[in-house]
Amino acid sequence: MSTMENEARTMDPIEIEDRHALEEVEDSKRLQPWTKLMTVRGLIASVLIGSTFSIIAMKLNLTTGITPNLNVSAALLAFIFIRTWSKIIEKIGLVSKPFTKQENTMIQTCVVACYSIAVGGGFGSYLLGMNKKTFELSGGNSIVGNTASSVKEPGVGWMTGFLFLVCFIGLFVLIPLRKILIIDYKLTFPSGMATAVLINGFHGRGDKMAKKQVKGFIKSFSLSFLWGFFQWFYTAKEECGFSQFPTFGLQAWKQTFYFDFSMTYVGTGMICPHVVNLSLLLGAVLSYGMMWPLIGKLKGDWFPENMPESSMKSLNGYKVFISIALLLGDGLYNFVKILRATIINICEKYKTKDLNSGGGVNHDKKALSDMRKDELFMRETIPLWVGALGYTTLAIVSTIAIPFIFPPLKWYFVLVAYVLAPSLALCNAYGAGLTDINMSYNYGKVGLFTIAALSGKEHGVIAALAACGLFKSIINVSCILMQDLKTGHLTLTSPRAMLLSQAIGTALGCIVTPLSFFLFYKAFDIGNPNGEFKAPYAIIYRNLAIIGVQGFSALPQHCLQLCYGFFAFAIAVNLGKDMFPKRIGKWMPLPTAMAVPFLIGGYFAIDMCVGSLVVFLWGKVNSKKAELMVPAVASGLICGEGIWSLPASVLALAKITPPICMKFLPA
Repeated sequence: MSTMENEARTMDPIEIEDRHALEEVEDSKRLQPWTKLMTVRGLIASVLIGSTFSIIAMKLNLTTGITPNLNVSAALLAFIFIRTWSKIIEKIGLVSKPFTKQENTMIQTCVVACYSIAVGGGFGSYLLGMNKKTFELSGGNSIVGNTASSVKEPGVGWMTGFLFLVCFIGLFVLIPLRKILIIDYKLTFPSGMATAVLINGFHGRGDKMAKKQVKGFIKSFSLSFLWGFFQWFYTAKEECGFSQFPTFGLQAWKQTFYFDFSMTYVGTGMICPHVVNLSLLLGAVLSYGMMWPLIGKLKGDWFPENMPESSMKSLNGYKVFISIALLLGDGLYNFVKILRATIINICEKYKTKDLNSGGGVNHDKKALSDMRKDELFMRETIPLWVGALGYTTLAIVSTIAIPFIFPPLKWYFVLVAYVLAPSLALCNAYGAGLTDINMSYNYGKVGLFTIAALSGKEHGVIAALAACGLFKSIINVSCILMQDLKTGHLTLTSPRAMLLSQAIGTALGCIVTPLSFFLFYKAFDIGNPNGEFKAPYAIIYRNLAIIGVQGFSALPQHCLQLCYGFFAFAIAVNLGKDMFPKRIGKWMPLPTAMAVPFLIGGYFAIDMCVGSLVVFLWGKVNSKKAELMVPAVASGLICGEGIWSLPASVLALAKITPPICMKFLPA
């Protein structure tokens, strides 16, 4: 190892680049056939890590609705798992198969496909928005269109069936266009590229880095798990325990400003960019620090005094609809921006007709490496008929089956969705390839509003929510597949193997995710606006459907004017971000991030800002070590407390309550 490092120091950058290029060329010659890339140990690792991440993502969905990108964590845990497995096998005296970056890529792909079902499957949004509790929180029968017939309680059977119908079809949408998106247009897919760089680094820099990351992960995982276990003893009732510690005083605690000692959100804050965490804090200060106390004093003027707190005609209505205005403003701006960038980029490609410009003598070997990657990507071709037959068959099955699950969503609505989905999926994947922004949730809202307007007031809400899930799932899965294919392209992994891995992960997610959802749904009070599991997006999506059915009459007094203001604010902030110099624009807040604490409070924003502070200080002390260790430590913090939620749920189901209630009261 030291000889290689000394040799690298004496080489100039061009020689190093050439050497890496030649190594990749040699790797491409030694590759195994795609049928041998999926191993038993890889499958076991995928199931274990994918199931763990599904539980973690589900908890995040049902508490705050914010889930970080866990691709890097998935690649890291896959590396740790297989390296540990290999060491154990070798100690037993058996021969272990070499662990390649291709196997690492396949495990990461399978894990991401699995946990993305928990993120985008609607368990914290449109599916949960159908249940009776969300129906009552959104106003019950007193709201036009929000009828008792627009309720569908969660069930493992119908949820699993629905996910299989709407998620698997997404695997076949863009298969015929993979060459155009990844090779011809050379789209970067930044998240996929970053994951590939990480995996190539794992398998190129030896064991020293890996050992440090493994130790960091184990330490932070153990700390987080034991801390979750310790906290549990003090939570006998609601508003008890360290999670309700009045860090800044009882008055601030009443306005949700306190540090709740959640290692999950500290770890999430370490992964998320600083601007996301600061935007969350700004949203919390603006809403719970200023607006809600002021609007609360107008009780009896702007809204009736005797109105229940959960009613959409009370203060809760302002929280929900202003959050929606911020989300819609941000989403609309980014949708138009990405669509414009997509059209301009495509036009430029056709004008120049030179997709491989920019070569030179010094880049010959790099060009050779790129050619080898492209050659492998095209050699392991996926026949066009596979995509066409798979999409057509599943579309026919879904058109017949989905109306049995959701009778208000008529078969012709489903058919129209499957006709429109491929073009929308292409637009979304192209935009994500340019900007790394997956806009599937916005395309889902397009489907929601369209079907809500067409379905009528009696059954429009359920039909709209189901249509939202149909559009979003197809477009989301197809985009994630393209992102993972980019990772596979850069790590010399066969596209056929990637598609197989994605299919296995999707199937696993469709089975594991409903089970992990019901683990929380049966054990905790999901959807309670005053509890831990607020599931904020469930009520947002239901109210979006109600607005689509009946229009703006659903809004409380003066709320429409405030919504106009925040909608305009979201667009103005995005304009400022794009028009100001980068050194100023990078500090402009993100309206989507600001919207979440408007509804659920500021406590988790403080946790995530603590994570940002840790990363900032660590970077100041030792930037190289921080860059290496932050993903490992953050993953350990998230996974430790996430795993503890599993035994905590089992204890709650068994009616075993903690022995102590630690609560703080005024003197």
